[in-house]
Amino acid sequence: MFKPFVFAVLLLVAPITARAAPADNAPMTGLIADYETWRAAEDPISAGQNGDAAALARLPDVTLAADGRRKIALEAFQARLKTIDPARLDDEGRLNHAFLGRVLEDQRQAIAFDTARLAFSSDDSWDGLLAYLAGTAPMTSRADAEAWLSRLTAMSGYYADNTDNARRGVATGFTQPRPIAEIVLAQARKAAAAPVETDSAVLALDRLPTSVTAAQKAAFKARAVAIVRDRLRPAQRAFVAFLEKDYLPAARLALGAATLTDGRAYYAWLARRYTTTDLTPDQIHQIGEAEVARIRAEMDGIRVETGFTGTHAAFLAFLRSDPRFYATSREDLLEKASEIAKRIDDQLPRFFGRLPRLPYGVRPVPAAIEVGYTTGRYFPGNPRLGVAGGYMVNTSALDQRALYELPALTLHEAVPGHHLQIALSQELEDVPAFRRDADMTAFTEGWGLYAERLGVEMGIYRTPYERFGRLSYEMWRACRLVADTGLHAMGWTREQARACFIDNSALSPLNIEVELDRYISWPGQALAYKIGEMKLVELRRRAEAALGERFDIRRFHDAVLLAGPLPLDLLETRIDAWIAVEKSKRGG
Repeated sequence: MFKPFVFAVLLLVAPITARAAPADNAPMTGLIADYETWRAAEDPISAGQNGDAAALARLPDVTLAADGRRKIALEAFQARLKTIDPARLDDEGRLNHAFLGRVLEDQRQAIAFDTARLAFSSDDSWDGLLAYLAGTAPMTSRADAEAWLSRLTAMSGYYADNTDNARRGVATGFTQPRPIAEIVLAQARKAAAAPVETDSAVLALDRLPTSVTAAQKAAFKARAVAIVRDRLRPAQRAFVAFLEKDYLPAARLALGAATLTDGRAYYAWLARRYTTTDLTPDQIHQIGEAEVARIRAEMDGIRVETGFTGTHAAFLAFLRSDPRFYATSREDLLEKASEIAKRIDDQLPRFFGRLPRLPYGVRPVPAAIEVGYTTGRYFPGNPRLGVAGGYMVNTSALDQRALYELPALTLHEAVPGHHLQIALSQELEDVPAFRRDADMTAFTEGWGLYAERLGVEMGIYRTPYERFGRLSYEMWRACRLVADTGLHAMGWTREQARACFIDNSALSPLNIEVELDRYISWPGQALAYKIGEMKLVELRRRAEAALGERFDIRRFHDAVLLAGPLPLDLLETRIDAWIAVEKSKRGG
């Protein structure tokens, strides 16, 4: 049976505290340098975002052979890490030691479970990656255009390698459920049949500056058209054929991860990985049920406040159907999202001591992926490459995009949620890249949900309906705890998982179905939001109780954010240290 990797939390976090005794950080510094060099070679997407121009021309090697090489390297890094005594490091060194240990073990476990076999999900397949890369690729020079064309050329091989991984999943019975395969097949057919000249991969070159002549730009676009027509489209058609002939017939009928080979251990690991806790699926399920009951009571209070005299179910039906709560056009929805974003911007200095230099834009989700895509998302920008962050709003199916939910969505995806947190992390100069870029979902998504709550103090919710929309979004995340564990650990049907959202939240039917597909195809990830937010709320309350009137919300938020995304146990240690220092320096 799989056993969790246990991390001893031995650290306080610089610059909050200082050690009196000299420390020897050299071994840790050398290990981090070697790991980051290796990681940059293995992950050209992250390397490109960190300013490696050469990496912008490459895609990751996702083959089984590459995973074999990575396993050997990761184990060697782990062996080196074990030779370093955390007690001989300073505070920052000890944080790096604990953090790197977690990252290495997470990567090793992913290879041990051969997670590449699942290969795709309803929410994040290869077409989605291509649209993201096309939308965020720097286009400041001819060199950028050449790098993009090289990466685009490599995409056909990327399709083939991912298809091989999915084929291995078929051979070993480690597949997505059939409904998910059908969704991906529909997306793949659409991508394979899309017009070449208007492909996002081609249109990306329109962003080239005027220093690139019209003739040069036309030549670059002609090459992109040829690559898409002659290499990418055949690879996409081959993927469609594989899904139709091989994958769909072999896709499993059961929905839960527990039905996979070693699936219970796999899901328990996913729960630990995404929440960065030792909580079991059963414990998470119980937390979810308790949160659903608490939030439902608050929702009932707001329903009464609006003067609505019917039942909770009738109020939800009213919210889902009244035209006043829906935008009249795509442009109308984007404009309303933009207005909310600027109102939030106006309040940020009252709540944060440091704000990011990088701006963000409000953009529509690309049309190529909007069907079946979530209602909103954040695309990280890149201060090194001159790319702004993107608050992406899904402008399709307008009758499913309730305006009373738009303030919470904007707070989460833009500021003070993902853009503020991620852009600040990108700008941290004294934090190693492996920490700035770390996939700490409980921190990142927990912060996004905390940001929705913070909007109450910021005065962003202007009507009872918008406050109800915030609670509906919080209910959404509480129901995730119930539904994700129900599906993947308890053998629930889709109908059982759907019930929590239908009965309690104001989410539209389309959003609920899209979300259920996401949970089914991406087990464990949805657990991170509420678990992370609850820890952040707990730490804030602890700080407020300890510091009383001396509690400074701006300093607290800086303490949370300015070490980059942290596992929840390391965040707790950091905030406890911050509280102690705040008390001592203020005469407490």
